[in-house]
Formats: sequence, C-alpha cells, structure tokens
Amino acid sequence: MQIVVNTRLLLTNKLDGIGWFTNQTLKRITKNNPNVHFVFLFDRDYDDEFIFSDNITPLVIGPQARHPFLYYMWFNYSVKNLLNKLKPDLFLSPDGFLSLGAKCKQLPVIHDINFFHNPKDLKPLTSKYYNHYFPKYANLATRIATVSEYSKTDICKNYQIDETKIDVVYNGINEGFKTISESEKQTVRHKFTNGKSYFLFVGSQSPRKNLNRLVSAFDEFKKQTQSDFKLLLVGSVYTSEGDVIKTIEKSEYKTDIIFAGRQPQEILETVMASAFALTFVPYFEGFGIPLIEAMECSTPIICSNTTSMPEIVGDAALLINPFETSDISKAMIRLFNDSFLQNQLIEKGNLRKTHFSWDKSANLLWQSIEKTQ
Repeated sequence: MQIVVNTRLLLTNKLDGIGWFTNQTLKRITKNNPNVHFVFLFDRDYDDEFIFSDNITPLVIGPQARHPFLYYMWFNYSVKNLLNKLKPDLFLSPDGFLSLGAKCKQLPVIHDINFFHNPKDLKPLTSKYYNHYFPKYANLATRIATVSEYSKTDICKNYQIDETKIDVVYNGINEGFKTISESEKQTVRHKFTNGKSYFLFVGSQSPRKNLNRLVSAFDEFKKQTQSDFKLLLVGSVYTSEGDVIKTIEKSEYKTDIIFAGRQPQEILETVMASAFALTFVPYFEGFGIPLIEAMECSTPIICSNTTSMPEIVGDAALLINPFETSDISKAMIRLFNDSFLQNQLIEKGNLRKTHFSWDKSANLLWQSIEKTQ
C-alpha cells in the first residue's frame, strides 16, 4: 500500500494547530504501519525530524504554496502530476486541500469552515479561494476527517455531505504539557509578568480569536477587583494586530496587558501551567487545542459557549457568550473570588482530558484511511 501525504505544514518551530495534528498523527501512523510506504510532499526544504520512520520517502516539489495563486499551482499542477505518475492508493491531506484532477482516492482533514461563516476574517483573496474550492474538495473526497462533531455537522449542513462520509478525529495533547511546582511557576511569572498572577490567552491574533473583547473584559475585571493581575497574550501576530493594539492603547490598564508573541513550545508549556486561568474566548473554533492543554496543566478555563468549544470542555470550564464583554469579565471576577470553583474546574478538567490523546487521534485517522480502501 502506498499513501502520499501533503506535509507542507511540517515546519520546524512553526507548527500551529493543523501542523501539530499533522506531526503527531503521522508520527504514530507511519511507525505503526511499517508495511505501508508513505511519500511525504513538502513545498520547501524539510527537517529530518519529520521523517519519522524508514518507510517514508520525502519529496520536495515547487512552488512554495503560501498564497492562493500558489495553492492552485502546487495542488492542481505539481501535486496532481505526481499523483497521476505514482498512482498511490490514497492522497492524505491534513490541511484539507485536495488535488483536482488527480486520479486517486483522496482524504482531506477539514478542521473547520470558519471562512464560510466569517469570510471577512481572512484576506479577501484567501477567503474567496477557500470558499470556492473547499466545497469542491468536500464533494471530491473519498472520505473526510474532521476534529469535532460540531465541524462534522457544519460541513454536512453547508456542503450537503452525507454524514456517513465524515469521521471525527479529535486532537490530542502534546507530551510536554503538565503541572509544575509553585517555584517553577514563580520563575515563569517573574519572566513574563513581573511575578504577578495572570490570565492567559494562547492563539493567533486573528479576528475570530476575539481579543478586542477579551481586552475590554480585562479592563472591567481590573476596575471591579483592583487586583494586580496581568493579561498575557501568547501567539503569532496577524494583520488584526493593529485593531488589538488600538484597544490596548485606550485601556486604563494597558501596562498590565502583555504581548509575548509566539513562544517556543517548551516555554509555552510552562506559561500554560503557570497561568491563573486560560481565557479562551474566540467566537469560532473547530476544536481549540489550548483548552485540552490547559486541562493537562491543571489550569482552570474560561471559554466560549459557541461552535465546538462546549463539546470539547464538557463541564470543565466556565462558559461565556463571546459576543458579550460583560459576560467574559463576570466570569473572570467570579473565578478570581472563588477558590472552590477554581479547584472544581481543575478536578473536572483532570477527568475530561482523558478523552483526548494523540494515540487515539492517530488510531481514528488510520481507521478513516482504512475505510477508503
């Protein structure tokens, strides 16, 4: 059996949610199936750390696909020609893009369709590309994998896909997330927040992450409590940064709001474990990996009551309406004042996190692959 895999998002020190899904599931699937030959397709030089086992052949084909025009060229010319030459049993695409015109079975992982619901959250050309091609990919696919029941229902409804064609493959928790000692927490706090406790957000500064309302809610929290807490924002900066910066600049407490940018994985793990709480309030998520990472670190969670997030956290979080700033601030104040609630959320998180692991994810994705044969 030969499986060709789109691995263009396996980038050293630049793995995002889809990149981690790709990395962690493929690492297990390739090692667990030594009799299968995998061809990994990169659009640039790759790191040997991503060649997980001897049954992998890495290939680099151009052009580098990081723009809609180049997406089209890479998937519909370079990848298509290679697939039609190799004639594999399957083309697996963990980022959801497929190759139109390829004469083989194809399985995309469509993590979510936020671009369908919130097209203005992306650059206009990217939004137009996604909304034109992803319905085609969904209908072309032999099977589809996605990361939550919410996303499955969403894809079925809006792309008119039979639900029996879609398999749910939850994300897992990276190995480095864990509880740490109080002395270790103090070290982290001194580095990032001058030793003060902090609410944490992890993720890109894209519009759907809802940082403007989170900043405004933090303002209200500070006014009501007069505490010395900080708000720490960790993640990549996107074009929306300007809007967030403007909101921060207007804040009476702007010196208590800290942009830490993207952090190395080993630092992010300690930052999560040292937070007073994770405040994760996007208005749209296909899954929300920071939620389960917080559970693994015994960090209480405040999160949105929309899209996939209630499904992921169960009863292990304070759920808020992400469109209501006052709802977010009230949850922050409530958690700040209630140590019993803090411990209760931690205990519930310790139970809830057992539903998620990369071993389970890899097994479910492999089961989806087997259904294509």
